[in-house]
Amino acid sequence: MAAQLSPDEKLHLITRNLQEVLGEDRLRLVLQEREVSVYWGTATTGKPHVGYFVPMSKIADFLKAGCEVTVLFADLHAFLDNMKAPWELLDLRTKYYQEIIKAMLESIGVPLEKLKFVKGTEYQLSREYTLDVYRMSSMMTEHDAKKAGAEVVKQVEHPLLSGLLYPGLQALDEEYLKADAQFGGVDQRKIFTLAEKYLPYLGYAKRAHLMNPMIPGLTGTKMSSSEEESKIDLLDSKEDLKKKLKKAFCEPGNIQNNGVLAFVNYVLFPLHGGFSVKRDAKWGGDKVYTAFEEVEKDFAEELIHPGDLKASVEEALNELMDPIRKKFQSAELRKLNHSAYPTTNTKGAGKGAKPGGGAEGDDEGLAPSKLDIRVGKIVSVEKHPDADSLYLEKIDVGEAEPRTVVSGLVAYISQEHLQDRMVLALCNLKPQKMRGIESQAMLLCASIEGEPRRVEPLDPPEGSSPGDRAFVEGYEAGKPDERLNPKKKVWEKLQVDLKISEECAAQWKDNLLKTKLGQITCKTLKGGNIS
Repeated sequence: MAAQLSPDEKLHLITRNLQEVLGEDRLRLVLQEREVSVYWGTATTGKPHVGYFVPMSKIADFLKAGCEVTVLFADLHAFLDNMKAPWELLDLRTKYYQEIIKAMLESIGVPLEKLKFVKGTEYQLSREYTLDVYRMSSMMTEHDAKKAGAEVVKQVEHPLLSGLLYPGLQALDEEYLKADAQFGGVDQRKIFTLAEKYLPYLGYAKRAHLMNPMIPGLTGTKMSSSEEESKIDLLDSKEDLKKKLKKAFCEPGNIQNNGVLAFVNYVLFPLHGGFSVKRDAKWGGDKVYTAFEEVEKDFAEELIHPGDLKASVEEALNELMDPIRKKFQSAELRKLNHSAYPTTNTKGAGKGAKPGGGAEGDDEGLAPSKLDIRVGKIVSVEKHPDADSLYLEKIDVGEAEPRTVVSGLVAYISQEHLQDRMVLALCNLKPQKMRGIESQAMLLCASIEGEPRRVEPLDPPEGSSPGDRAFVEGYEAGKPDERLNPKKKVWEKLQVDLKISEECAAQWKDNLLKTKLGQITCKTLKGGNIS
C-alpha cells in the first residue's frame, strides 16, 4: 500500500488524529527522499490499559505510510522516574510490557515483523551513551530538566536526582535510535522541546515530534495506570469491563471529558473506519456511523443514549481484548503477570519487608492464602427442620467428623444431584446459626444474577479427595488463618475478586484457583461470580 502513496498522502496518514506536530516541514523533506523513521517509547511502570490502543492505532497508521517503526521498552526510564519500577522487578515488568504490547498490536492486525523492538538498557548503558549523558548534563540547567519532566516524571516534595536525568535520556534516545521523529502523548511536549533545544548542542540533528491527545479516563480525567478507577486494564474480565463502563462518566449530551466518546474517536474509527451504535428497535434500531463528527453531534443532541454508547463500546472493546485475554491464559504469562505485579504490602514495609509484599507480608488481610478452602464430599442432604427453603448438607472435608453446612442450594440443584458430589468448601469462617442450626462451613458456588438466578457448585479436579487444600496460583506458600476475623471482613474483601473466566476456570484476580491435581472449574457459568 505505502509504495502507491504520494509523500502528501503518507504525511496525512502519519499526522492524522494527532493533537500537535512539531517539525512537519522536516518530515516533508524526508518523505521526498525516503521513508520516515519513527520511534515510540513506553516506560515499563504500571500495567498498560486500554488507553494504549491510541498509540497502537497510530503505529498502524505509521506502518501504512511506509514508516520504519521502533518500539522502545524504556526500562531504565521506569526506574529513574521516582523508582516507579523497583530495580528487582525491572526485568519482569519489561518482559510483561513486551508481551502485552505485542498482544495489543496483534489484536488490531499489526504485523509484528514490520516493527523493531528495543529495550533501553540494550544501548543506554554503553560507553558512548553514558558519555553523552554527562555531556548533556554539563549543558542543561536544573530548571530546564525539571520543567521538561513536570507532566511526565512523578512530582514529589523532595525529588530525586534521577527524575532530572529522565528528560535528557529521552532526548538522547532520538539520536541513538536514529529516528526522524519521536511519537508520544501531548503530555510529553516539554520533553520534546527540550530535545529540540539540546540535541543540536551535542552536534545532533533536531527531530520532528508527533503528539497524540491524552484521552480522558473513566472518571473524566486522564486515564492513568496509577489510578485504578480511571482505567480499564487490558486483562479485565468481561464482567469487570461492564461494571467499569457502567460507572464511567458519560453525561447525556456532554461531549467534554468523555472518555467513552474519545475512545470511539481515537481508536475505533482509525481501526475500523466506522462505528455501529447498538440499540433497541423502538429507539430506531442499530445505526452505523462513518464519521466521528456524526457520532459526536448525535450524542450532543441526545440522539444517542449513554447506555447505548457504552454497550456498543463494550462490544468493540471485548473484540479487541479477547485475543489478549486468551494469550495471557497460558501458565507462563499468568506467572509473569503475578511476578511482575505482586500484591503490594502497604503497611510495615520497613526493614525485612519483601519487595512487592505478597501473601506472607500482607497486613491488610487481603492475601488469598488466608482462606482455608478445601475439597469436600457431600455425604448427606436433609431438609432443615424449621425452614422450608434451607437444607443441611453434611460435608466430609478430611476431618474426623463431617461439617454441617446450612444452605439454599437445593433451590438450584436437586437433592439427588448433590448427594455424594465433590465440592469446594470455605472452612475458616466463624460458624453462624441459621434458624437454630450452626453452619460450620460455606459451599463455594459460581453464580450469575438475572431472572432466573443461576448457581453451580465449583468442581475440584478429577481424582480429588476430601481435605485436599485449594490455593490461588502464586500464593501456595501462605498459611490459612485458623479463623477469619469477621470484623476485618477478610472474606468479603477477597471475594470481590473471585471470578469465573471465559474458560470456566475459577480465578482470584488473574490467578487460577487450583489444587495439587489441577484447576478448579464450574460447568457452564462463564464470567460468573464466586460466593
